[in-house]
Amino acid sequence: MDRYTEIRSFVLVAEKGSFAAAALVEGVTPVVMGRRLDGLEKRLGVRLMHRSTRGLTLTDLGEQFLEQCRYLIHEFDEAETSVSAGRDTVRGHLVVSAPAAFGRRHVAAHAPAFKARYPELKLSFNLTDSVVDLVREGYDMGIRIGEVTDPNYVAPRLFPNRRVVCGTPEYFARHGEPRVLEDLARHNCLAFNLQGGQQRGWSFVRDGKLVAVRVDGDLDCNDGELLYSWVRQGLGIGWRSTWEIQAELKRGELVTVLDEFAAPTYDIQAVYPQQRYLPAKVRHFIDYLKGIYNTPGYWERG
Repeated sequence: MDRYTEIRSFVLVAEKGSFAAAALVEGVTPVVMGRRLDGLEKRLGVRLMHRSTRGLTLTDLGEQFLEQCRYLIHEFDEAETSVSAGRDTVRGHLVVSAPAAFGRRHVAAHAPAFKARYPELKLSFNLTDSVVDLVREGYDMGIRIGEVTDPNYVAPRLFPNRRVVCGTPEYFARHGEPRVLEDLARHNCLAFNLQGGQQRGWSFVRDGKLVAVRVDGDLDCNDGELLYSWVRQGLGIGWRSTWEIQAELKRGELVTVLDEFAAPTYDIQAVYPQQRYLPAKVRHFIDYLKGIYNTPGYWERG
């Protein structure tokens, strides 16, 4: 077995925490992954991992070797990319992270057509509203909604987006429309409670400054699509992205309020680690999504 395969397998097992999870990425069985690690340890003459019924843990030498292996894999991938860049070939395995609802509707939904263009490419998606560590968890790229401030990442904008307060005409007919931010205190605000998310605080711009307004309501959850459904049912008002509600706004099923306070920092962005050579599979997928998102009328179709 070649050394690169052994090293890559070791890194995957270490990052995923189990042979089964690493095997799923590689498309092999856990037994094969175990044999690869056995071969690597035998060749090196050292123990890299402790294995028990409770899981896997790296030895001290394994920790040191892991960082060196990550660097070697990165350099190897960059070398391959630099050679094949002129051919503009799209192949390999593209692993993408995206927000759950947005990823279902507007990322993974376009994968079959993209795959048809590039039959040598394999695609994998992880759809979650949690912010993942792209490098540590082995993603080629991610889709994020909102500002990306980490200098280790490149974040080209795919499409402009804002978050606005919205509700049904029937809700506002019963409860009135908020005119200033303080009016939110008397409304049933349907909040997102994911760790690190809104947590009952909505962001606005007032007098040129970003302000967070604490809101309250009788329903909250950690699923954006469920919140979207509750807003459409008239159960309260929500702080939703414009990408999500354009079709309903066009049909008059939802209306927005407090628009003059909407914060313009929630664009849809592609995110990938800083690197010398951008793999063709990442570049082409980003360009493909840009083309779709900028097609006139795309967002109004829902």
